[in-house]
Amino acid sequence: MKIIVTGSLGNISKRLTQLLVAQGHAVTVISSDPNKQEAIGTLGATPAIGSISDLAFLTDTFKGADAVYAMIPLSFSEPDMGDYLRRMAQNYVQALKQAGTKRVVIMSGWVADLVTGVNAEDIFKGLSTSLTIIRPGSFYTNFYQSIDLIKGKGLTGKFLALRYSGLGALLTGKTGLLMGNYGGDDRIIFVSPEDIADAVAEELILYPEKTTIRYVGSEEMTCNEAAKIIGTAVGKPWLKWVLLSDKEMLRGLKMAKVPEQLAETLVEMQAAMHSGKALENFHHNQPKMGKVKLADFAKEFAAVYYKK
Repeated sequence: MKIIVTGSLGNISKRLTQLLVAQGHAVTVISSDPNKQEAIGTLGATPAIGSISDLAFLTDTFKGADAVYAMIPLSFSEPDMGDYLRRMAQNYVQALKQAGTKRVVIMSGWVADLVTGVNAEDIFKGLSTSLTIIRPGSFYTNFYQSIDLIKGKGLTGKFLALRYSGLGALLTGKTGLLMGNYGGDDRIIFVSPEDIADAVAEELILYPEKTTIRYVGSEEMTCNEAAKIIGTAVGKPWLKWVLLSDKEMLRGLKMAKVPEQLAETLVEMQAAMHSGKALENFHHNQPKMGKVKLADFAKEFAAVYYKK
């Protein structure tokens, strides 16, 4: 099969490309970075350098393809994430229609149907093609964004330790934490990008007649259980995941200069996870869990953590 992979050589797309090439498919990888051409070629794939915001480029690249894996990279520089996602989704849909693509697998999220402002799935449902929507849980790789919080350095780290863990923690140097308006004993589905790539590779060669939704997860646990695994890997077995209120989380994001509308969207997404609705939907679909566990990822995380 001739398959188009978007997402450049990111956490999912690189492994996906390797899997598809190994299976004998002719793979083209879309990247906006000309410097990735050589790396893409080394994987045995064909590079297509351009932007998913360029309709003519997308249409031309999709022509003749048997299947397309479509993902929209999150952009935290966009003040309105929902508007950005819908614009990119509309671009995809127009290009797919004009190219006559028969099989499409799109990347979504496990709270997408619960947060209307960022749900672009309905735009893709307008395609008269074989469509599968991938809804992965919370990425293991999201922990990389919290390295500074986990390290708990400086005055901010000491203040947070004092506020959320007490004077004893501060005096004994037990700084560092995770936080969000989901956390504590909330049960979350965590997922490895490797397991997502495996699921996408399986779906691309199928041809369901009706639109299907596939949830993907690697391991279910509470946020505090996850914090302990990550913390232990970096020498902080006391690490905990503080549950903030929606108002506290929104205030923190605004202090971090996150645009107001984007901050509100991020809070709404985390609130959907805290509510348990996303977990309920995941269980209702009864997906098979992937093979990469958080303890496996924690080793990779620790290597990155100690380099920073």
